[in-house]
Amino acid sequence: MNRCLTPLLLTLALAGATHAQAQGSTRNFPREALRGEMTVKQPPYLEMDDRVTRLSPGARVLDEGNRLVRPASLLNREITVNYLLDRRGQVTQAWILTAEEKKEKRPGYGVERNFTFESQQGAATARTLPAPATPN
Repeated sequence: MNRCLTPLLLTLALAGATHAQAQGSTRNFPREALRGEMTVKQPPYLEMDDRVTRLSPGARVLDEGNRLVRPASLLNREITVNYLLDRRGQVTQAWILTAEEKKEKRPGYGVERNFTFESQQGAATARTLPAPATPN
């Protein structure tokens, strides 16, 4: 009876320890991983930073707890991710980020603009043209 109880207790202790480690640890992403906003349109097609791309065959999307997520469950949701690209420019792996991981600065492959469109500005910041002067 003693022999059967000891392995069970050991298994429960190890499971609890690994669960606690998974909650408190931060993930280490590859150095070449990029940051971006991902929106799954129609799997395997997705939008990454204003450009349409696709998931490579066998691509993996991992949630905040490093669990595998099906891309179809993320339809039309804009999600901040770190991701890896293959040589064809397809996403091979993506990690959905936690709030703490979003704070870390990381380069992105996305579009950077040094201007804003008038449609992106709020009504309060939109410029108005002065009225034309009337001749006297």
